[in-house]
Amino acid sequence: MSTGWGVVGLGWVARDHVLPAIAADPHARLVGVCDRDPGALADLPDGVLATDDLAALVDAGPDAVYVATPNHAHRPLVSALAAAGLPVLCEKPMAHTVADARAMVDAAGDGLVATAFDQRFHPAHATIRGLVADGRLGTVTAARIVYGCWLPPSWRPPHTRDDTNWRVDTALAGGGAAIDLAPHGIDLVGTLLGEDLTRLTALTRRRVHDYADPAADDGAVLVGATASGTLFDAHVSFCLPDALPRRRLELVGTRGQLVAEDTLGQVAGGTLTLHDAATGAAESVTFDPDGPFERQIAAFGAAVRGERPWPWPLARDLALHELLLDALARADRPEESTCP
Repeated sequence: MSTGWGVVGLGWVARDHVLPAIAADPHARLVGVCDRDPGALADLPDGVLATDDLAALVDAGPDAVYVATPNHAHRPLVSALAAAGLPVLCEKPMAHTVADARAMVDAAGDGLVATAFDQRFHPAHATIRGLVADGRLGTVTAARIVYGCWLPPSWRPPHTRDDTNWRVDTALAGGGAAIDLAPHGIDLVGTLLGEDLTRLTALTRRRVHDYADPAADDGAVLVGATASGTLFDAHVSFCLPDALPRRRLELVGTRGQLVAEDTLGQVAGGTLTLHDAATGAAESVTFDPDGPFERQIAAFGAAVRGERPWPWPLARDLALHELLLDALARADRPEESTCP
C-alpha cells in the first residue's frame, strides 16, 4: 500500500526537499502539485497533475497533502484540505498569527493535521533523543542553539518567479528571523528532552539588513525553561554569513554534554560529539546518513496508512506557537543602528 501525495506551494523547500523525499519513499507516490505561479509547475514527472486550482488537486485523489506556502496561506489551505477529509502536513510555523493557528486546530478536528518540523527527524537528533532517554547526560541542565543564515533584502526563493522576499514581510510571514528560525529550536528541545518549554522571553533586533518592512527583525535571542528547570537559549539570525559556523546544538547535563554541529538544516550530515563529565573525554557519535525530509515523509505516510501513530498532536504545536508569538509580542528591540 502506498500513500499518494499532493503538494501545495512549489517553492524551494518543496522542489529541493519534499518532492525528492516523496520520490525516495518506496511507499509513496506523487499525485499532483498546486501552485499559483504556472512557472513553478514546470519539469514535473510524467503523469503528475500540475494545477493552480486547489479543488482540482483534491479531485485528483491524494491520500495526504504537504502544504509549503508562505505562512499567511497556511490557515485557508489547511482548513479547506481538512474539510475535504485529507490528512495534511503543513510547513512550520503553523501560521503567521495566533488566531490563524487556533483556527487551524479547530478546522483539523479529529483529522490528521500536523506541523512539518523536519528537524525532529534528523538522524543525529534521533540519536540525541535516545542518549538523553538512556540517561547518558544525567540531569539535563541546559539546551543551547545557534541557528543562522544570510538573508538580505535581495534574497529570492529559488525555483520561483516571485519577486518578493516574503520571509521578511510580516503580513506574509508574521515577522522575520525569529518566527522563521526559532520554531525549529523550540520544537526540537521538547522532542529531545521529552518535555516542552513552558516559559519563554525574547529580544529582537534589526542591525544589518535594511528590510522594507520595519517590523521584520534580522536576529533574535530567546531564553526559556522547561517545567522541570532545563534552561534554554537560542540565537537565531538572518545576518550570519553562510561561510561561518552557524548551526550548533548543545545539551549540557550532569554526566555529559552533547554537541551537534551542522545538523540543524534541511539536509543530512553534520557531526555529533559526546563529552564525558567525569573524564573530559570526547567521543564521536555516529548516526545514520538519512535526510530529515525523507524520514518525515515516511513517518507521516505511515501514520496516514494507520501503520503507526503520529506522536506530535497539533494542539501541542499550537501551545508552542502561542508561547513563541507571546514572547515576540513582548520582546524589546534595542535602539537600532543604521543599516549599512
